[in-house]
Amino acid sequence: MHAMIFFILLLGLLWIGRSIFIPFLVALFLWYMINVVAAGFRQFFPYRGKSLWLARTLDWVTRILSIGAIGFIIYLFATHIKPMFTQLQSALPVLQDKLLTAIDYLSGSLGTSLDTHLLPNFAQMAASVGASVAGIAASVGMILIYILFLFIEQETFKDKVKNLFANKRQSKKYAYIIESVDKNMKKYLFMKTIISGLTGLFAYAWLRAIGLEFAGAWAFLLFIMNYIPTIGSIISCMLPILFALAIAPSLQLPILTAAGLIGLEILFGNILDPKLTGKTLNLSTLAILLNLVFWGMIWGVVGMFLSVPLLMIIFIITAQFDSTRPIAVLLSANGKIPDIRDEE
Repeated sequence: MHAMIFFILLLGLLWIGRSIFIPFLVALFLWYMINVVAAGFRQFFPYRGKSLWLARTLDWVTRILSIGAIGFIIYLFATHIKPMFTQLQSALPVLQDKLLTAIDYLSGSLGTSLDTHLLPNFAQMAASVGASVAGIAASVGMILIYILFLFIEQETFKDKVKNLFANKRQSKKYAYIIESVDKNMKKYLFMKTIISGLTGLFAYAWLRAIGLEFAGAWAFLLFIMNYIPTIGSIISCMLPILFALAIAPSLQLPILTAAGLIGLEILFGNILDPKLTGKTLNLSTLAILLNLVFWGMIWGVVGMFLSVPLLMIIFIITAQFDSTRPIAVLLSANGKIPDIRDEE
């Protein structure tokens, strides 16, 4: 009974405080991304000397380079990809009508009745995503402040945790939790970004080659939606295929679009992604799906985007306490959970 009351109160807190939690988690995600990119740049500046000042200077140089790289990507999006989305959004109502007409014609040709209400409403989907993006954009000042203070705190955070508890065993356990979350999050984000980036680049090349309009927008959509497990890949493939079906005079363009995008998702999403990120995650597929639905209901598109990192954090934390270890076992893919005792 007490657990149920606590869970209901937690849901209420997450819902009411979403205007605070979402900007902070977005800032935390971007901060991790900057550190992941900075770690890649750091490989070009190898230094194993004893000068602490020089080591920290190199760390800050790589962080500035990573901020510049991410800023350049944002600039490319604002100048090249965003105009495509604007044009696409204005054309969505017409495309919706064309798709309905095509479905009606197909139904008559096959002598069957297809329920058009089951088709996705492009305009409503675009409005929902746009509202989520607008909400994040409105909090950009708060997000930047959070990122700044995260960078300031990260230099002393480990020392704070070390000195937070008088009990050395307890201090070691919490330090292990933070280190595990940090290490696994960086591995996951690095591999996921590489896989999503390759998927987007190959998708752009294929869609340009077959002549599908708004190829840059569709490729960027694939890149972003790949961070959302399962559902993200399905939606990001389905939308350009339906778009091709609505505008093409024949079935050649939709078939080529479907073959290319589904082939890329099978290669990168079903073959490479599990091999490269599976060891990092060790999370149950069912747990990922349920977690996706839960955070999507609480925080919308942003919650779905952050669902896997949040589940990873819950998994690592619950594995370290006897009272919550059964939860970690249920969340795991194979029943094996991370434990500090295995490191000792």
